[in-house]
Amino acid sequence: MFTNDKTVQVNAGGLLIGGGAEISVQSMLCAPAHDIEANVAQAKRLQSAGCDIVRVTVPDKEALKTVEALKKNITIPLVADIHFDYRLALESVAAGVDKVRINPGNIGSDDKVKLVADACRQAGVPIRIGVNSGSLEKNILAKYGRVTPEAMVESGLYHISLLEKFDFTDIVLSLKSSDTLTMYKAYELAATKCKYPLHLGVTEAGTESMGVIKSAAGIGGLLLRGIGNTIRISLTDDPVKEVEAGIRLLKAIDLRKGGIKFVSCPTCGRTKIDLIGIAKEAERRLSNINKNITVAIMGCVVNGPGEASAADIGIAGGDGCGVLFKKGEIVRKLPEKQLLQALIEEIEKM
Repeated sequence: MFTNDKTVQVNAGGLLIGGGAEISVQSMLCAPAHDIEANVAQAKRLQSAGCDIVRVTVPDKEALKTVEALKKNITIPLVADIHFDYRLALESVAAGVDKVRINPGNIGSDDKVKLVADACRQAGVPIRIGVNSGSLEKNILAKYGRVTPEAMVESGLYHISLLEKFDFTDIVLSLKSSDTLTMYKAYELAATKCKYPLHLGVTEAGTESMGVIKSAAGIGGLLLRGIGNTIRISLTDDPVKEVEAGIRLLKAIDLRKGGIKFVSCPTCGRTKIDLIGIAKEAERRLSNINKNITVAIMGCVVNGPGEASAADIGIAGGDGCGVLFKKGEIVRKLPEKQLLQALIEEIEKM
């Protein structure tokens, strides 16, 4: 099995993908393709949110003006999303994109595939092959009878072979399905057959509440096994939420450092302070503090400090009061209303 540190490594505009590089978080612009101002504004917001690489659709030549404007206004790598028209891929590369998402089998003859492969090679632009469960080749669907992980992987390997035919190997592969289990098994199988970096995602995952859960299960499960090199949490929502969710997921499984990691108990009948309110307010007020520490918000003085002893700092509630503790050791006792402020002040000193 090729794990995330053993794949080929590609370079997309200075962002390393695969070969042991840090897992990167992607998103896609959703403003109308010809609305230059809206796309630039959205891309800047995504960059500020921590997005590592952003994709934009290029449905026609007019959209190339948006590509050019984006390259002038953002510093993170830009991916051109191309469907069927090889000429748009060539023009996107000429416009300076850092990566192209295209399926070689959908753009026509070998001559057209070679033109795209040659252009990308000369410009140092990798290609992401994007297999989707809803767009498998008819012959592959007929072979398997339905969408299966095996069918998706066969499709991916077919598209890879079309590029390898022309000695192009700066490839990233994605195998997305809206069904989490199908997606999971497809990537699991691909990791045994493919040496290229894998872009993980559950496509059409839904709105924020369900989409985050499905993505955490599929993407998180694969990453914990060492499978996957770059991710997108697809949401029917503001794409900034995709980036925020992706970063939180990576931090939750210790694949990204920086920023506070929270530990908080689910409350029980012993809780006598507004733990839910305090925890939410703590998360909000500490969201921009980029310190690599674990903060615990616990509801019970009896068990809190001990259960959260691995936390760097935390608070635990009592009956209208509570304690501030560090590494499980109580530092001082405080009234409930002073707990959060005392916690924040101590964190600022750290």
